[in-house]
Amino acid sequence: VRPNNYSTFYDDHRQNWSIMFESEKAAVDFSKQVCIAKCNSSPALDSVLCQDLLLGEGQGVEGGDSLEVAYTGWLFQNNGLGQVFDSNVNKDKLLRLKLGSGKVIKGWEEGMLGMKKGGRRFLIIPPAWAYGAQGVAGRVPPDSTLAFEVEVRRVKLTKECSGSDGLSVSSRDSPAPSPVPSSDGFSSD
Repeated sequence: VRPNNYSTFYDDHRQNWSIMFESEKAAVDFSKQVCIAKCNSSPALDSVLCQDLLLGEGQGVEGGDSLEVAYTGWLFQNNGLGQVFDSNVNKDKLLRLKLGSGKVIKGWEEGMLGMKKGGRRFLIIPPAWAYGAQGVAGRVPPDSTLAFEVEVRRVKLTKECSGSDGLSVSSRDSPAPSPVPSSDGFSSD
């Protein structure tokens, strides 16, 4: 994914190709389909598949950095996106998390590394990196592969002395290993 609705890739002969799309939405949709095709063509999904949709700006995030993210999560069913099981995109609250703290599923901890402020990424997460055999009652069946679109809206790097974004993270974190905090898990801005 490149600025101005371009994507680039290498073919089997290591030749570089570029595609220009008519709109950002077309580029994003195509990139999601590339990731879905990667998933469907792998014999067994044993790690997180990541596909950048928009690159963002600034330094890539690392473990210990605090983020505010917007996300949508789908069940991965019948070789594609199934029903949405969770989203905060149309809600007032962004999800606040500290990478590496173990408060979100392992697939998020892995899949969000290197993202930049304003960046969007598509993740396909196998069950072992998500909710495993237990699932989430009433929302995620046991042994479900999940797909997420995540967007980093704000970042506070651990290397910074003061947060230039003014991002403040509450000391009370959600106890659930989920990308979904309890409603009282974070203080409001």
